[in-house]
Amino acid sequence: MQARIVNAPTLPAVQAALAKAADYVKGHFALADINKRPGIAATRQAYKACGKDPNRYRPSQEQLCRRIVSGKELYFVNNVVDVFNAVSVLSGYSIGAFDADKIQGDKLALGVGRSGEPYVGIGRGELNIEGMPVFRDMVGGVGTPTSDNERTKIDVGTTSILVCVNVYADEMPVDEVAALSRSLLEEHCAATGFSVRVACA
Repeated sequence: MQARIVNAPTLPAVQAALAKAADYVKGHFALADINKRPGIAATRQAYKACGKDPNRYRPSQEQLCRRIVSGKELYFVNNVVDVFNAVSVLSGYSIGAFDADKIQGDKLALGVGRSGEPYVGIGRGELNIEGMPVFRDMVGGVGTPTSDNERTKIDVGTTSILVCVNVYADEMPVDEVAALSRSLLEEHCAATGFSVRVACA
């Protein structure tokens, strides 16, 4: 997905949208059942197939759902990031959201992290992405299902976004994910020029 947006610190309406998504998760899943959600279970299986331990490096949607069900306080980043956090927990998919103007080159390529490959996760510092699915631009990794890279993160000054939804098994249909994302972005982030492309690896 791509769009032009107007970003800002998380507004009350976006906080409410994320809280509503959290209520859905709390109402439908126990802590022990979170990793059985189709989108999460399939992401974990992809990690195992690539040689990564999904219990040590949990996918981001699993991390957030576990936080919600455990009763921990929600944290807010900015309007765009929190819109996609809401979409992520509702859909069961890990979503990589990037500042398109920070992407080097004109495309992203999906691969597997290599030994010693440099990668700074947002709020995590150096992250070992060996054996982890990773989107790369011309410079290096920008996103994994566990954490996006500091280099291409969305901040309040971001005006153009590129978003990758990691779908390893059907949970929410991709057209519904796109429609929900568009609706929330248009409502809360003045999104224009919204476009979607589905790619199969």
